[in-house]
Amino acid sequence: MAVLARLGVIVVLWAVVAEGILDPVDFLALQAVRRSLDDMPGSSFFEAWDFTADPCGFPGVFCDGNKVSALALGDPPEGGVAGAALGRLSALTELSLVPGRVEGELPESLSSCRNLRFLAVSKNLISGQIPDGLGGLSNLRTLDVSFNQISGTIPASIATLPSITNLILCHNHLTGGIPSFPDSSPLIRLDLKHNDLSGGVPNLPSTLQYLSLSANRLTGTVDSVLPRLTRLNYLDLSMNQLDGPIPASVFTLPLSVLQLQRNFFSGLLQPANDVTIQVVDLSYNRFWGPVSPLLAGVGQLYLNNNRFTGEVPARLVQELVGSGGLQVLYLQHNFLTGIEISPASSLPSSVSLCLMYNCMVPPVYAPCPLKAGSTNTRPADQCPEWRG
Repeated sequence: MAVLARLGVIVVLWAVVAEGILDPVDFLALQAVRRSLDDMPGSSFFEAWDFTADPCGFPGVFCDGNKVSALALGDPPEGGVAGAALGRLSALTELSLVPGRVEGELPESLSSCRNLRFLAVSKNLISGQIPDGLGGLSNLRTLDVSFNQISGTIPASIATLPSITNLILCHNHLTGGIPSFPDSSPLIRLDLKHNDLSGGVPNLPSTLQYLSLSANRLTGTVDSVLPRLTRLNYLDLSMNQLDGPIPASVFTLPLSVLQLQRNFFSGLLQPANDVTIQVVDLSYNRFWGPVSPLLAGVGQLYLNNNRFTGEVPARLVQELVGSGGLQVLYLQHNFLTGIEISPASSLPSSVSLCLMYNCMVPPVYAPCPLKAGSTNTRPADQCPEWRG
């Protein structure tokens, strides 16, 4: 009877292959994938994986001829990564895991999938290190392992991938430095936020459009790095230990968001032309000198907790009170000495203004965020230029 049972399995497998449906190596690899993963409560994704039928018709399985070309697994899944089995899918171009509770390490065997273009396993429980072998996947365009528990350093070989356009490693436990990218890199999106990376910001390819390095331990200056990134539309370097000046050319980049808050940046802010970035957050730094009137075209402007002095430019007030483009103006915790606004002015309900803890008595009442504190004015001994 045992011999007959084994013959039955062989007959089923032979029938599938004979129809030219699926390569037997891929068939066995899919079986290993199925054994490693289960449905989470409420999901029935893997119930349809009945290996007496054509696996190319399974949910999440896509074939090109008799080979598996793409896997989109789970709704959501739990279990472990299928290890060596994935590396046997020689025609695989795309692999993605729906967010779930998949554990284990990224298998080194993925480096055998020479045609892999898209690898996305975000929001699972994957640990271990990024396999260095992934740096040999010359066709890889997207690598997204965000929101996992991956540790270790970023392999230098990942930065030299010749086709990589999206590198998303945020919300992990990565350490060490950011590797250098060659000028020829086609990278468009680099997202490394919320790790434990250290060292400086290296030279980055000019193709970048999205750069987020926030919530790490990065140090050093960026004044020689940022000006060459002329295609950037999103920049977030917040919550690091970066210092030095911000070059005026940064304000001419085609940015919609500029977030540099909670660093040690310093110096004067001197944009050369009107700034039209929708969100500019420079709070909790060490910028000093006057506030530039060229910032009046910003939509949300956060300059609080710096060392700005002088009067608030009239252009900013006009944009705010006149229901222009400026909707948020946070200036609290600076050393500003005045603002030209009538005490009888009624701010539009759609705008926010905070002036607390400067070298002046705020002439209008405007509710501030709780963390601004309750003290309206700086002590007089901190305001040598304040004349009452």
